[in-house]
Amino acid sequence: MLNNKKYHWKNIVVLIGTAMFFSCVNNVKEVNDFLSDKNLPIGESENVKYVYKDSGRVVSRLRTPLLYDFSNRKKHPYSEYPKGLEIVTIDKTGVDSTTIKGNYARSFSKTSVSEIIGDVVVYNHTEKTRLETSQLYWDQKTNYFFTEKKFKLTLENDTIYGTGFESKNNLRNWVLKNMTGDLFLKEE
Repeated sequence: MLNNKKYHWKNIVVLIGTAMFFSCVNNVKEVNDFLSDKNLPIGESENVKYVYKDSGRVVSRLRTPLLYDFSNRKKHPYSEYPKGLEIVTIDKTGVDSTTIKGNYARSFSKTSVSEIIGDVVVYNHTEKTRLETSQLYWDQKTNYFFTEKKFKLTLENDTIYGTGFESKNNLRNWVLKNMTGDLFLKEE
């Protein structure tokens, strides 16, 4: 009799466990929709070090303490870097070309445009050119930086201030708006 009661309890536990297992099954689309509705990321990574290669050659390195993946957004999927990031682009000879730093960033995957906010610094290693601003947009398809915020551009012997800046991502061929500062030009 005692053995028979144990058998019944085991069957009940197995039946309840099986029912719970099958009741908790969700498909990936349902989970993504739930996370999207709640404005939650689909993934989270800490202390990220990412190396981007093109045709076997290292093109850039990214470091960030925290990365949120919002690729579950239907209209505008993006990645968020709430604790800042550092990106180093590498030239064809394998030397660091440009370093980009900021306190916060978002990178939109459909448009390949990134927004970098807070103490943004862009530094060209070969020409020793430095751009400082509070907000910068980076179009990765065209390799172009632009901002409508105040900026400080430091060249070898000159410092230029202004509001509104555009250039290639190596800080060459700039367009400066509302600028002030002293420029020393060499006559040739």
